Amino acid sequence: MYHELAQQGQVELVAVTDADSSRASAVASQSGTRPFTSVKDMLREARPDAASVAVPTVHHLAVARELMEAGVDVLIEKPIAASIAEADELIRTAQQNQRVAQVGHLERFNPAVRATIRLITKPMFFEIHRLSIFTPRALDVDVVLDLMIHDIDIVLSFVDSPVKEVRAVGLPILSGKVDIANVRMEFESGCVANLTASRVSTERVRKVRFFQPRQYVSIDYARQDVFALTVDAAAVAAAIATGQMPTETVGSLIKPSKPEVEQEEPLRAELRSFLNAVRNRTRPVVSLDDGRRALAVALEILTAIAEHNRRLHLDAVGLAR
Repeated sequence: MYHELAQQGQVELVAVTDADSSRASAVASQSGTRPFTSVKDMLREARPDAASVAVPTVHHLAVARELMEAGVDVLIEKPIAASIAEADELIRTAQQNQRVAQVGHLERFNPAVRATIRLITKPMFFEIHRLSIFTPRALDVDVVLDLMIHDIDIVLSFVDSPVKEVRAVGLPILSGKVDIANVRMEFESGCVANLTASRVSTERVRKVRFFQPRQYVSIDYARQDVFALTVDAAAVAAAIATGQMPTETVGSLIKPSKPEVEQEEPLRAELRSFLNAVRNRTRPVVSLDDGRRALAVALEILTAIAEHNRRLHLDAVGLAR
């Protein structure tokens, strides 16, 4: 995507870095730029203004810190880090070096999510499903940190309230880590969110449904589509006042709608947003603090899963983390 933006004159792509020299060379050749096998060499010869950090999660801190200390702004793929301590170190490093740092929670840039923001009033119940077909990709982390964290971030961005309680169950199926998980989160506001994530499904599903006073909203991430059902409060009040609300008229009190969605590839939107923050020295849409908050909830979920497995003695048969 950077290559595409470079072709359009929106950015200059100066380097690709990968420990695998053949892969670095292949990508650099396709993108018309220079390959490097270490961040140190790249910084010495290419000196970028900004960089995307797309390495395994356990290396996020080391790579992003080296870049920021060299004066490079960074877009760090989700999850922000492998631990809260590492996330805090990234936040400190960004502050000390006055760097723009963004976390790659891609669904924030999904056009359907963007179109939904203006509908938000007081969400009280979420039902979320993210199901994926198994691939050997990203098996260094559990499904919670691999897939569910997208939805954790979206819920946290929609609900302006601290998390009060987390209950969760999860199991490894085809890998050595949790591959399927179901979570119930309750917020101080009273909002409840049920989330299911699986990377061993036979189908792909990425949907969010939520209720708020007098409204139901459904988001389809894949189709980039939003559908809402809104109760006509004035009409309901009038019907109640006159004592006339027969069953056959209830449908007329509920108005379906499809908010306008401005279609755009989420990755393209994310990169454009990051580059805009870099150029204008502004706070990115998804800050390191946002990434830390999503990580903290994800880790709490994994702790709840481990405790649940211990209570059921699933660890005795090698099913617990």
